[in-house]
Amino acid sequence: MVEHRLIEKMIALVREQLALIQERDQVDPVLIDTVVDFVRTYADRTHHGKEEEILFRDLATKAMSPRDQRVMQELIEEHRYGRSVVAKLVQAKQDYLQGQQDALPRIVEQLRALVAFYPRHIEKEDKDFFPNSERYLSEPEQQAMLQGFWEFDRQMIHEKYKAVVASLREQLQQ
Repeated sequence: MVEHRLIEKMIALVREQLALIQERDQVDPVLIDTVVDFVRTYADRTHHGKEEEILFRDLATKAMSPRDQRVMQELIEEHRYGRSVVAKLVQAKQDYLQGQQDALPRIVEQLRALVAFYPRHIEKEDKDFFPNSERYLSEPEQQAMLQGFWEFDRQMIHEKYKAVVASLREQLQQ
């Protein structure tokens, strides 16, 4: 849940920038790149990655209540939704850079979607799913999971910058 606090801070900044984008009727593409990088790397790959690859995987082996199973599936679907919003935001930014007239409204639409999505998603996890999920895991299992989370985080920096190098190599070869 600690990671949620940083995501909330980013979403608050996006909300502020959204108002400025609409007021000025223009967007700084670097802002969009920054938001996309944060959401893809931190919120999705790092945070949601730990949930999907560790927490949900381990909980799937437990005798969860039908309600908790349903909520876990909803969260997985919400993660997919977040990824689709970011993909649409990336496309809209590319279209904006190419001068397409409808691109700015699509950027605004996708930023609004992120601003609406994350607070509800975080609340569902913080107040419902995470507290309920703890009862399925023993203390040693919870400690092992925390260790797995730390290891996952440690590997993320390498994954991130290997992707940066690969992307730059691809750009230079074009």
